[in-house]
Amino acid sequence: MSTDNQQLSSSNYQLKVCGLTKLHQIKELIDLKVDFLGFIFYDKSPRYVLNHLSLEQISDINHQGKVGVFVNEDLEKIVEIAEKAKLNFIQLHGDETEEFISELSQKLNPKIGVIKVIRIGNQTPDELQKTINHQPSTINYFLFDTDSKAFGGTGKTFNWNILNDIEIPNPYFLSGGISFENLHQLSTINHQPIVLDINSKFEIEPGNKDLEKINEFINCTK
Repeated sequence: MSTDNQQLSSSNYQLKVCGLTKLHQIKELIDLKVDFLGFIFYDKSPRYVLNHLSLEQISDINHQGKVGVFVNEDLEKIVEIAEKAKLNFIQLHGDETEEFISELSQKLNPKIGVIKVIRIGNQTPDELQKTINHQPSTINYFLFDTDSKAFGGTGKTFNWNILNDIEIPNPYFLSGGISFENLHQLSTINHQPIVLDINSKFEIEPGNKDLEKINEFINCTK
């Protein structure tokens, strides 16, 4: 392990592994004490979970950090899936409005947390701050990810320095191409993320995770 990674271990980041599709891998990740398990309910994603697992199978997974990822989905459908799959968090990765999120929060079981993704592309810090300021107070966490037409899973990193130029009122997840190669750069962020969200950089193919690589990453960040 490099010196940079050893220094990072004191930060004790929580970890979310997103784009899960295989039950045996999910069980191994639970054994590795991964904090959040991400299931993508966006049918255009190559990691669309319902092509692999049923809502009942997801419901039976005994974990307190099951996250359902949705992109511009119908409100009632989100509520239905959240209940049937026994999700702990809803991650909104699309262009959901303040009104939509507020209404969703009212209809969801109050025990279910809401994560709102802020996709970062070419915005200025002022534009990004304005987006953040217009999010409803019912949001529990932000998630900053690289903007793309595919809504995530690109393996590309945005410029993390922009996070030093804004006020972030909520604890947040950091996503978008996180890997061993850029892990040391996390120390340049003043307001640290509480969760690192990994996906495509830790896969053999979409939805098929490289568990050995994830285990090594856990050892670098805990």
